[in-house]
Amino acid sequence: MKRKLLAILSLAVVMLATAWSCAKKNACHDEMVSILDQVHKASHRPANQFYPEAGLVYMDSLLSLEHSTPSQIRYCQYLKANILLELGEEEKAIALLEGIVKEDNEAQVELAWRDLAVAYLRQGERANCISNHAAESCLMPVKGMGVHSDPTGSRKAIEIYQRLLTRHPNDFESGWLLNLAYMTLGEYPKSVPAKFLIPGLEGDTTVKVNPFQDVAADLKLDVKNMAGGSVVEDFDNDGYLDLLTSGMGTEEAMHYFKNNGDGTFTDRSNQVGLKGISGGLNMVQADYNNDGFVDVLVLRGAWKKQFGEEPNSLLRNNGDGTFTDVTTEAGLLSYHPTQTATWNDFNNDGWLDLYIGNESVLAPFEVPHYCEFYISNRDGTFREVAAKTGSNVLAYVKGVTSGDYDHDGWKDIFLSTMNGERILLKNMGLHGQEISFENVTHSAGVGNTHGNTFPTWFWDYDNDGWLDIFACDYSFKNTLAYYAAAEKLHVPAGNPEKMLLYHNNHDGTFTNVADSLGLTRNTFAMGSNFGDIDNDGWLDMYLGTGNPDYKSLVPNKMFKNLGGKKFADVTTSARVGHLQKGHGVSFADMDNDGDQDIYIEMGGAFPGDAYQNSFFLNPGQSNNRWICLKLEGTEANRGAIGTSLKITFTENGVKRSVYRDVNSGGSFGASPLRREIGVGQANVIDEIEIKWHGSKNVQVFKNVGVNQFLKIKEGSDKLEKVNLKMIIWSLPEKLCLPLAGNATTPAAVRLQPNTL
Repeated sequence: MKRKLLAILSLAVVMLATAWSCAKKNACHDEMVSILDQVHKASHRPANQFYPEAGLVYMDSLLSLEHSTPSQIRYCQYLKANILLELGEEEKAIALLEGIVKEDNEAQVELAWRDLAVAYLRQGERANCISNHAAESCLMPVKGMGVHSDPTGSRKAIEIYQRLLTRHPNDFESGWLLNLAYMTLGEYPKSVPAKFLIPGLEGDTTVKVNPFQDVAADLKLDVKNMAGGSVVEDFDNDGYLDLLTSGMGTEEAMHYFKNNGDGTFTDRSNQVGLKGISGGLNMVQADYNNDGFVDVLVLRGAWKKQFGEEPNSLLRNNGDGTFTDVTTEAGLLSYHPTQTATWNDFNNDGWLDLYIGNESVLAPFEVPHYCEFYISNRDGTFREVAAKTGSNVLAYVKGVTSGDYDHDGWKDIFLSTMNGERILLKNMGLHGQEISFENVTHSAGVGNTHGNTFPTWFWDYDNDGWLDIFACDYSFKNTLAYYAAAEKLHVPAGNPEKMLLYHNNHDGTFTNVADSLGLTRNTFAMGSNFGDIDNDGWLDMYLGTGNPDYKSLVPNKMFKNLGGKKFADVTTSARVGHLQKGHGVSFADMDNDGDQDIYIEMGGAFPGDAYQNSFFLNPGQSNNRWICLKLEGTEANRGAIGTSLKITFTENGVKRSVYRDVNSGGSFGASPLRREIGVGQANVIDEIEIKWHGSKNVQVFKNVGVNQFLKIKEGSDKLEKVNLKMIIWSLPEKLCLPLAGNATTPAAVRLQPNTL
């Protein structure tokens, strides 16, 4: 406790000195680089589970002690082996574990056997999926280029898992990993012993979509890092979507990839001013100062508890191809563990405000980390008013989202937590100089379910004009491998709700309809987002799964929305069931061909679990039409966040509407603020209605052509056509894309924009 207090005092001194220095010099960027360097050094503690380097030094010191008993030495060797696995040093871990399992007392060393099997699985992944990475590496079902060319690791793991299952036939975890190991060798299901076979790992293909293709490596977007965030956005206003990534490691660099508009990207990370701005499990973008250039908030410290007291970073887009850290001068410097925040204009003054969900361990002697609420001063700075507004929630918050669920013109806040509860804060509007919030969780019907939840968002999944809420369960007592096997074997596993989909009842209340809509699969999502993969006007979703445990090898999941009535698991046919840990997810039409692609940050919580990110290229799913709208507020905030769109069209003789809000999507990963909207088989859009948030202005445009990019400025009656080239990616010939539906031309050149 004394050391912890000293560390906090030391960090506080740095914080005060930095604030004074920034105020004096009006240059906070270098100071933030210095703070992050101090944070990294302060992380070097054996008690910090996310800094295994320090744990290794500590364990070696214990092993060097004289007069240790054989049992003590063996236990320290076991702990050291697990630390080596966290560092990615599988060979050394295997050597230690092989020595431990030679003991006669098998019950005493069974944990070592389990970890040895995992070590061999990891060895196989490193030799095949990482060192010889291919587009299909770690995609479930594993086949084609994903099958291991070096079978050593999986063969060794299979031997151990068969041994464990012989002793414990109901060991679901080992059964799942055994079947996966056979799959990595191309031998599932035929070679799996009948008594150990878990059927159905090939996945459900009842509802099919055209397979996406991971082209990250070919475009040099396959950043290899630990868990992190992703933002797809047009940062330089040239019309082409760029990419920003981050990693949670305190020394992991951010990456900025400029879209050159010619089928290539350029890594300009150092040139744009990101050198030294390290760390960040998540990011979310917004034009906070209304200058017409999108800025970025980097969120840090999640999961690390007392070691997560790290600063967030507000990166101002200077409009000249560079970013500057302005956290302190903007009034946002604080030290709390977080990974989630939401930008919106909560007081309707035309400037974006910021709500940050912090993580508090609700236990005696733990430092409280209340959620923060920053109101814009309309000059590029903010004031913190969480306590004054009744929004200073104290919980282990993993996701926040904002939207006007009750159509009263004020943006509300929903929080997803690891405390077994969800929290809905209703914006009550202005009371004096500040707005206020009321906790309506139970009266609204979102507090009636149990279990921890992680990602969340507001969306109108059924296009009825009212925002619904999605949240994904993150409750488990066993490894995710255990639950995955139990589900395939139809054995009750005891985990709670799995997914929550709160349907808006149009009266201020919600009803969880997840089960009736088919959302009954285990997912355990972390990074997640939503979009429309086939332009039918119904929002689909992609969920990145996992947790830090190496044994939690479960696939990411994609669910297709079937007309707002059902969701179908299309993971297998879409070829997006990645087994590595899934974090920041962005839906975006990065090649301007009219359909949305998906970028996802992969990698886990330890250096040894770093993995290449994926960019899943959409080959085209149909000949459905689309419209892409970039909105610019004048009285509303310039980025138009919170503005609502109603797109009405006639499809096959039936008139219907699609509803969208301007935001970055889910709570972990960010899609671009421009709205990419599918309109099904419509040949023309009958009406576009825009309700500008904050100003309450309403604009209507009629008889708008489809398959085009438009810019709309608040108050102008002109639809500005944006002429963007369709990008033909610079890919190897072997990556020829499959055709979509009955199309006779490649998807990359199928959808030519129409004119007005």
